[in-house]
Amino acid sequence: MLKDDESILIDGAQKIGINLNKEQIKKFSLYLELLIQWNQKINLTSLKTPQEIIIKHFLDSISCIEVINKNIDTEGISVIDVGAGAGFPGVPVKIICSSIRLSLLEARKKKTIFLEKITEEINLQQVKILNGRAETFGKSADHREKYDISLSRAVAHLNVLSEYCLPLVRVGGLLVAQKGRSYREEIDKALKAVQLLGGELIGVENVRIPFINQERYFLVIKKIKDTPSKYPRKEGLPQKRPL
Repeated sequence: MLKDDESILIDGAQKIGINLNKEQIKKFSLYLELLIQWNQKINLTSLKTPQEIIIKHFLDSISCIEVINKNIDTEGISVIDVGAGAGFPGVPVKIICSSIRLSLLEARKKKTIFLEKITEEINLQQVKILNGRAETFGKSADHREKYDISLSRAVAHLNVLSEYCLPLVRVGGLLVAQKGRSYREEIDKALKAVQLLGGELIGVENVRIPFINQERYFLVIKKIKDTPSKYPRKEGLPQKRPL
């Protein structure tokens, strides 16, 4: 990572309340290097420059940490990133919050191979790579209602996302969904689905991403009761016929 790029990472993190140590900076630097290398072979991100990746992936991902800390003690909690892709937001969050037990759920095999490589290369402990769809894992006894937090970034509209994520979250746990300016419309369409699946919207947090004129809205949904056993439905149905 070039000095200018490193400065953007360090300064940007400070602007959202995070002071990076040398080890964390080293991990982000290696993550950046490997992401750019692998992106030439498989489509991991449309962003091409290191600065774009640092701002729109790394800083954007860790912007949820303050929101999480307001709602739950992160020490040793279990977190699942649904639709992890190239590791966002889960891997950057793990780099900062090293004590969390992280599962990265990704349906595309090529991307799970990259996730396995990156977690090995930057030496992340207590990380599991799960290859498959959320509908399948949400029915599995090993994963259903086992997680303290489900994270998601740019995966689906909230009514669909809730059916992917809430079955995975324990009662008392949280779904933290990152959204853009259209979040109010998504909430209006999804409230009945959220309630049906055992959730309750308890907050909307507004965060500005450093160096770009963009805001993020984190929808914080608390799991207040068990998800009915018929949810999630079969693979593809949440997207085809949203609740």
